[in-house]
Formats: sequence, C-alpha cells, structure tokens
Amino acid sequence: MLGGLGGKASAHVSDRGFVMLLPTGHYFAGGALAVAASFLALVLLPPDAVERQAERRLTLFTGLAPRGRTAVSLFSFAVFVTLILAGWWGSRDPLSNPLPLTVWTLLWVGLTIVQGVLGNAWSWLNPWYGPYRIVLRLLGRRDGAPFLPLPAAIGYWPAVLLFLAFAWFELIDPAPDDPARLADVATVYFTANLLAMLAFGHANWSRHGECLSAFFSLIARFSVTEWSDKDGRSWFALCLPGAKLNYAAPLTLSGILFLLLTLASVSFDGLSRTFLWLGANGINPLEFPGRTAMTGINTAGLLLSFATLSAVFLATVALGEWLARGKHRLVVAAGLLVWSIVPIALAYHFAHYLTVLLINGQYAMVALSDPFARGWNLFGTAQMQIFTGVTMGPEAARLIWNLQAGAIVLGHMLAVLAAHMMAYRLHPEGRIATISQLPLTLLMMGYTVFGLWLLSTPTGA
Repeated sequence: MLGGLGGKASAHVSDRGFVMLLPTGHYFAGGALAVAASFLALVLLPPDAVERQAERRLTLFTGLAPRGRTAVSLFSFAVFVTLILAGWWGSRDPLSNPLPLTVWTLLWVGLTIVQGVLGNAWSWLNPWYGPYRIVLRLLGRRDGAPFLPLPAAIGYWPAVLLFLAFAWFELIDPAPDDPARLADVATVYFTANLLAMLAFGHANWSRHGECLSAFFSLIARFSVTEWSDKDGRSWFALCLPGAKLNYAAPLTLSGILFLLLTLASVSFDGLSRTFLWLGANGINPLEFPGRTAMTGINTAGLLLSFATLSAVFLATVALGEWLARGKHRLVVAAGLLVWSIVPIALAYHFAHYLTVLLINGQYAMVALSDPFARGWNLFGTAQMQIFTGVTMGPEAARLIWNLQAGAIVLGHMLAVLAAHMMAYRLHPEGRIATISQLPLTLLMMGYTVFGLWLLSTPTGA
C-alpha cells in the first residue's frame, strides 16, 4: 500500500506505508557501486574535461529583462491571504483544507523539486516582494535602500535558526497540519520576515534570513536553467545539472551548517518513522502513541542527526585535506565541497516525499477548488476521484520504488561530479585532487545505502 490516511497529528497525512518486497540488498550494492564507478570514471577523465562541459550553455533567448515581478508577487500574496483565511474558516480536515496541503505538499515538496530542476521560480513567486515594494513606496523609500545594514558576520545564522524551527514544527509539533494552527504560525512567520526585510532589505534578508528563500536560492544553483539580467538586458540558457556550481563561492560556516541541516532534517523525517527508531526508544511501532509522546525524543533525535551529519562531513573534508596535504583552511575547503550536498539533498527530498506529492497533490487539487468548504468548484476538480494506496495497483508501487531508488543513486552520482569540480578548484593537480576526494566519496557511498535503506525499511508512524 502506498500510503495510509492519518489523523491531524501527522504533517504528511498520506505518506508511504508499504514495504517493498524486492531484493533491496541488490539495490544497496548497486547504488554504492554506481557512486564508486562514477568517481573512477571522473578520475580517468582529463582534468579540464568536466570544467569544459560545465561551461557549455544552450541559449534559448536574449532580450529585454522580464518585468512584472511585483505584480506576480502581489498575486502570490493574495493567494497566501486566501489560504490563511481558509485555514481559519475552512474545513478542519487537513485533507480537505487547502492551507496544509499547499504548504506541506505544493510548496515544501513540489516547489523544492521545481527549484532544484528548473530554476529559481521562487524569486518571482514569493509573497514578500510585492508587499515589501509597496510598503517602501508608502514610506518614501523609492530607492529600495534598507533602513539598517545586515552585518556580514551574521551569515546564514538567522536562516539556520528559522529552518530549525520550521523543521521542528513540521516533524515534531503535535499538529503541524491543523489548518487553524498552521494559519496562526504562517501569519506570524510572514509578518516577522516582512518586518526584517523592511529593516535589512529584501535581497539581504531573503538570502540570509528567511529560510525558505535561502534554501530555494541555494538549491536553484543545481538547476538546468540559467538566467542573467544585466543593464536591462537578459539571456536565458540551458546548462547541465550542477554546472552552475562550478563557479559558486565557498559558503561560510553558517552556510555549510544550513545546507547540512536541510539534508539532516529530511533524513531524520525518514528515520523517525522506522521500526528501528521507534523500537530503540521503547515504542511499539504498531501501537504508535502519537507525536506528543515522542516530542522530547524526536527533538533530541533531530538535533543529534544534524550534529552527527555536520561532524561527519567536516571530519571527512578534514581527512581529505590531510591526505592531500592541503593548505586550505577547513572552513574554506568545506565551504566549497558542501555544494556537493545540494544534489543529495534534492534527490532525497524527491525520493522521500514522492508519495506525498502524488497522493496529497490530488487532495490539494480538490481542496483548492473549494477552499472554504462551501460546495464550490472553482477549477472543476472538486469532485475528482482520489487514487491512493492499493487503488494505484502493484505496478505503481514498483514504479515509485524504482523512481525513488534511481533518484537516490543519481543524486549521489551527481554529488560526486560536483565534489570533483570543487576538488580541482582546491587542488589543481589531478592526483592530489583525486586523493582529497576519497573520504568524501566513501561518505557518499554510505549515504546512498542509508537513503535506500530508509526507503525500504518498515515504518510505523
């Protein structure tokens, strides 16, 4: 069965609830070997071959810079307000109310995939830019200058703290998809970040403070599109996945931890539902007591997952630099190599949430046609049939598993490619760059197996 319906205590109310009866050991071995083989293939290539491919672009069009960003953002803001009102006044059922379905499925799951594959649509769709521009005009700040400078030393720390709160609310709070509760939290979050944008500037706070914007902008570096806007002229081109990472600047320590936190949170979401985790904490997986009973345990688990991944990643980079006799500071080497985490985070995000997107996406189409539970049918989808679980058939389950497994393996192979590019920036000599990558490649092989295990192991929560 692809997913069983849950109650209001689950942020993913129709998540995976099946165990795949396939030779998972073969998948584990095959995935690890695919990552290792991609590393060996890159080692055999000429040092500049990958860089030449990364520089290739297929320009689709050039011309005047597109206009209308403020109007698009204001429309997005109007949709946001409508969803908030639906959260307060619409159905109490999280599978019938469009607010939780939009936030947790269309935004967090769907838009993350769009950002990572197609490009930074969020820069236009975010609901802050339009209201921000209007408020600035009302305050007489037509030049858009911020009221206060955002200290450079602050880095990504605000985004780290906000994303940690976001992850805690999504994964651990007893009722993150209760419509009224989510409406309250979303309203506070929107208002607080709008005030911060007015104080420090929209671009500055979006890049380092508002965690969704910061996350979306980082993963958009992996996308296959590139858009440039200079002096009123623009061009739009296609590139290879991850090619834009070739000229990404090293992230600061806070940026490193921010990217690692986004991966750790999704990984812990999968781990926290497994029989292994529940049994280790004295919980019968078949008699799950609810999120409230697990709040303390899962809070510690989330923090421990983040700390463990960060420590292992930094230790792996340090080991690689030691083996290569590198002269770079650890934070510089890690700041470059952490970009290789982007395809892993994107791949695991896709694999982990695929059934959520497929099933809850259908519920979202129904709920958006009747946002206030008044019997409306605004988009003609209010009466559409929902296909879940066994109604999709056994072949659908097999296809989904293969898509998930394929995404995990491909993501780690692309991560090896990204690490290869970054290693050559740190160590231009081919042999030294190869030696420096060995520990990180082993880590990626291990994480590939871990990701596939999370997808295949029984879950009970």
